[in-house]
Amino acid sequence: MRKESRMATSYCCNAKKIKSAEFIDCEPGSIEKSGLENKLCRQERIEIGRLFQGAVSSHDWELAESLILYTDPQTLNDALCITVDSIWFLRTEVELKGITEFIKKLVADGACDFTRAVQRTSFLAACVSACQSRTVCLADTISIMAQRLHERLQECNGDEILKVEASAKVQKFTEWALKCISAHSRLQDVDNVGHISAIEVQLQLSGFKMFLDLAGNRLTGKDFSEAFDAACFPLTLFSSSFDPSWALGISATVIQGLLGMLVDGGADNVNQCFLEASRFGSTELVRILLQIAQRNNLDVDVDLALGFASHYCKIGTMECLVEEGNAIAFLGPLMRAAERGCIQVVEWFVQRGSRDMELCLALTAATSSCQVDIAAYILPHVPRHVLSTLSIEIIKAAGERSGGSLDGVAFLLQSDFLGDPASTYAVADIIAKSEDEGVASELRTFLHEHWSEAAYLEGVRLGQEHYMNLLRIIKWGGCLKDLPIPLIIAIAYLPLYRECSKAGGCLFSQRLRGQLVEATRRLGNTDDRVFDDLTNSRELLLVLEHHLPDFLVSTPID
Repeated sequence: MRKESRMATSYCCNAKKIKSAEFIDCEPGSIEKSGLENKLCRQERIEIGRLFQGAVSSHDWELAESLILYTDPQTLNDALCITVDSIWFLRTEVELKGITEFIKKLVADGACDFTRAVQRTSFLAACVSACQSRTVCLADTISIMAQRLHERLQECNGDEILKVEASAKVQKFTEWALKCISAHSRLQDVDNVGHISAIEVQLQLSGFKMFLDLAGNRLTGKDFSEAFDAACFPLTLFSSSFDPSWALGISATVIQGLLGMLVDGGADNVNQCFLEASRFGSTELVRILLQIAQRNNLDVDVDLALGFASHYCKIGTMECLVEEGNAIAFLGPLMRAAERGCIQVVEWFVQRGSRDMELCLALTAATSSCQVDIAAYILPHVPRHVLSTLSIEIIKAAGERSGGSLDGVAFLLQSDFLGDPASTYAVADIIAKSEDEGVASELRTFLHEHWSEAAYLEGVRLGQEHYMNLLRIIKWGGCLKDLPIPLIIAIAYLPLYRECSKAGGCLFSQRLRGQLVEATRRLGNTDDRVFDDLTNSRELLLVLEHHLPDFLVSTPID
């Protein structure tokens, strides 16, 4: 005996039990009236719903029609939902005819909750389509969706209690959908729902189209929009688990057709779902929604979507939006990624060929946010002539937006961002002396104290004062008098050496350079070189290092 026949017999027996227990005393002409007037209790409704599910799944339409006699309005609408859901599992013309005729019968007998039916079946259709991906296992689907939902809620702002409630509801719907899929798979003697042909896809879409036509104007634009959202939601959670190009295969054809019909019916939230899918990195859903928008001449904001995807570092989705959606607005996402320190996104935009000005502004954003690693990555990609032209504006803008820390500005100067020490020092000095109200006072003070010509002279003065103090101590017979000369030098200049070594970069601040120049002048050198304000900073430090005992120099200077 076939599995469907065995199950149908079982359901039929249960149906007879209900007849004998509750309706045996009813007059033949009063059965329908009794069923519709008497509201069923919850347990009765569950039992009849289970019987409907079994009868519809096994395509036992005679049993299904007999159950209509024992329904109340709510149970009748439950039966409508169950029957519409079965559309996504039909495989033959005969099954399609049976389902469509039974839906018409239910509507004729009073089923009218088309809103719930279309939303519920759209959610189920998406789950069925998702489970047809080769990389999604039905047994693991609940845990996958639970994890994806948890990740999604973590990225959202809102009350934690509401998040927990939302998670519980979604998990409940998901478990229902997967139980439904599993039950139909068992009835059809297949291991999974992944085996589907183009003919079966057309049959399923024909069944759904018939249902929408039957509903007519009883479904509003709001109903279609909510159904569209219901279909997109599980795909948003599943999409990152799909095999590549899932959206281009037969598995996604049903969803494409379903969403297309919902758009035809009046769904107006394609762009909203598109942005949500982009935000959460649901690349395959993004690809489908792009196709739907193109076919229906709908506008979707690919540039805003690129901003969402880049903000959450969804690289695959970013590639889809640029290659298939023709997104071109790189500047905003690139700057925000630079500000946040998201190196993956910054690298992606740079490798995609961001324009010179975009790179320059991203460098400014990284500098103002003290994202030194990002600034170090971007700096070599900005043409030198662009940096030279905009150097003053870059430093000013970085200082204005710094939020109190000027580490980013210090990094640019220490890196000799103009590739010429004299030019880099000159830019810092110009801003330090500027009376422009647009220059942040903190920036002007910082540059004046550390990077200006005045700072260099102050460094020289401090070096001279330090040397004179050293001589006074030795002359007055202090504790240094009897020490070896190398050790005296170490005591006197090791703090300066360590401060310079710690500073990093290829340029020292003018204040440090002034102290170094004075130190090397006082210490002398072996080749009679003259050290002044034009001498390379690292060369000066090497001279100082030469005069220090080896055991105190932990890291040689390159």
